[in-house]
Amino acid sequence: MKDLGAEHLAGREGVQLLGLLNLYLEQEERFQPREKGLSLIEATPENDNTLCPGLRNAKVEDLRSLANFFGSCTETFVLAVNILDRFLALMKVKPKHLSCIGVCSFLLAAGIVEEDCNIPSTHDVIRISQCKCTASDIKRMEKIISEKLHYELEATTALNFLHLYHTIILCHTSERKEILSLDKLEAQLKACNCRLVFSKAKPSVLALCLLNLEVETLKSVELLEILLLVKKHSKVNDTEFFYWRELVSKCLAEYSSPECCKPDLKKLVWIVSRRTAQNLHNSYYSVPELPTIPEGGCFDESESEDSCEDMSCGEESFSSSPPSDQECTFFFNFKVAQTLCFPS
Repeated sequence: MKDLGAEHLAGREGVQLLGLLNLYLEQEERFQPREKGLSLIEATPENDNTLCPGLRNAKVEDLRSLANFFGSCTETFVLAVNILDRFLALMKVKPKHLSCIGVCSFLLAAGIVEEDCNIPSTHDVIRISQCKCTASDIKRMEKIISEKLHYELEATTALNFLHLYHTIILCHTSERKEILSLDKLEAQLKACNCRLVFSKAKPSVLALCLLNLEVETLKSVELLEILLLVKKHSKVNDTEFFYWRELVSKCLAEYSSPECCKPDLKKLVWIVSRRTAQNLHNSYYSVPELPTIPEGGCFDESESEDSCEDMSCGEESFSSSPPSDQECTFFFNFKVAQTLCFPS
């Protein structure tokens, strides 16, 4: 099999893609979580006093919900998981601090990836995540994480390889560009990120496994040949490749099953009863319901008091008194949002 080289790519763009791939391959090991630290977490039994795989995986699911709620891109989520795992693999973390660390990882990733107008405020993330920490706590923890990771937060992740491999394949193939769905591949990568074991895989190998399984599903000989050239250039040995491909295949099979909860990108809206509203904490959002505008174009003031319901909004605190029978409050709740993101 011939080697993948600049002469087999399309002009200047092909040379640049190949150079970028070589750069990613050089960098990937530096941004991987310490395998020894991840193995210690894997070996930890489920209990209330130590960080175990279940707690880590649940926190990553929370990060996926946060990213979905705030409309953050896949890159933000994947980078947040990378920051979280690198820190957890370095430090002995107590479960009670995990929520704060998770929120900080998300905010640090969003600050790197997102446009300024799309970065959620610390205050908003605290309220939605219910991490039970203050803005000062977040600031201190962000500083600790940044220092422990030597301020190298912008990492080379499996998503970088996935995008690059996808682009290289499209440069080579004569098939329709839309046949290999990048959105589907990103969703599959996020499913893998929610399992601690895949943080031990090389990002280049994980991306190759996802692409290989998808190409096999498409039954495209041309795409498979191109992918094998990419695999050879990336110097991925067969033993490592087939080991991780088997694990990825099992993960995606479970992810595709009816029992698995999948992301739902519908707008998050939740209406609660008065009884539930009485038990909610006052840190949740409330969104006022506006009165209906009559079709005739005129607004009857006599109907306004009946149609517009009394509720607090924005930064105001909820009253300690229970809502009256005429009141109905709309809340954004992180646990509710998580349920809606991943319906059973």
